[in-house]
Amino acid sequence: MSFTVEERGNPNTLSYRLFFKNSDGKYVSPFHDIPMYADESQNIFHVVVEVPRWTNSKMEIATKDPLNPIKQDVKKGNLRYVANVFPHKGYIWNYGAIPQTWEDPGHKDGDTGCCGDNDPIDVCEIGTKVCSRGEVIKVKVLGVLAMIDEGETDWKVMAINVEDPEAKDLNDISDIQRLKPGYLEATVDWFRRYKVPDGKPENQFAFNGAFKDKDFAIETIKSTHGFWKALISEKTNAGGLNCKNTCVSAGDSPFCCSTDEAKAVVGRTSPCGTEDHIPCSGQSIPLLFRNG
Repeated sequence: MSFTVEERGNPNTLSYRLFFKNSDGKYVSPFHDIPMYADESQNIFHVVVEVPRWTNSKMEIATKDPLNPIKQDVKKGNLRYVANVFPHKGYIWNYGAIPQTWEDPGHKDGDTGCCGDNDPIDVCEIGTKVCSRGEVIKVKVLGVLAMIDEGETDWKVMAINVEDPEAKDLNDISDIQRLKPGYLEATVDWFRRYKVPDGKPENQFAFNGAFKDKDFAIETIKSTHGFWKALISEKTNAGGLNCKNTCVSAGDSPFCCSTDEAKAVVGRTSPCGTEDHIPCSGQSIPLLFRNG
């Protein structure tokens, strides 16, 4: 199973979108149509890469748009870039999401005491390769961090690409600590502080900021998959989410999107144009220093 992407609009502008196609050339939703599992028997999951490592543009699956393309987050009408949290440059992992998962904002988690953040579950992929935006990779799950973002549960799954040369040696959260010392601490530090330059408070964490192991992480992912199943089968109110898909829902479902409808969705966006310069606010990104 393979997927490709189609760029629309001008990169580094509000018009930019990244749409997905399957191996048959059919437009698909990266939120709903790409299977969660790459290999269920081995607990290997698909991850849609939204932000390549070392980059600052806050790209994300547009959960409220038809076909859920990747686009850049917007704040007060401006494209959003994350600050460099000293000594890091941009995101310190390949950052993305597991398809067919959803952190239900109507469900209060028993461990965190907070409801979900209304997004697919996030993944930090720690392999050696810098992935491409929109790349769909297969990962082995290693653990999970429970971030509390403005009162919402926002799980951060730690994982590694199964094709990475280090994948055979990384099987649980303790292996990251052993083979990549400092990476987990840097991850907590990054997530704690990355919104501070935007004038927001530091993020908090359940479990006193401790990572939970592989088994806990897999059960958490399965739980969010259950919430997604309820969403796509109309057992849960979708709110503002766009659940249109081309492969999952039956023809009598309001979420079923025909091939022609999908082409029309893409056709309503602008063709891919020249890349705009990143504005000064995205180039001269402030460094956030640790206290002390």
